[in-house]
Amino acid sequence: MAVQPLEDRILVRPLEAESRTESGIYLPESAKEKPMQGKVVACGPGKRLDNGERITPVVKKGDTVVFGKYSGTEVEVKNVAHLIVRESELLGIVE
Repeated sequence: MAVQPLEDRILVRPLEAESRTESGIYLPESAKEKPMQGKVVACGPGKRLDNGERITPVVKKGDTVVFGKYSGTEVEVKNVAHLIVRESELLGIVE
């Protein structure tokens, strides 16, 4: 199953949560925080303005992005968890 986002939506594959702290302590599943970074898998064509023009998304496939903790809608694509978020819900691009 392939998913092509519509309008200004972005398909993001969240990065795995850290299983160990910087000091070397291993974290149990219950203590792991929900990841807030992910890789862009696909982008919609962009938001349509009132005059019919489209604004192309700033992000592109392969970018690593930061998003809000509770933003987006979770979907499963090929048994892998993904998020569909609006471009406006993205907080930044990791360089």
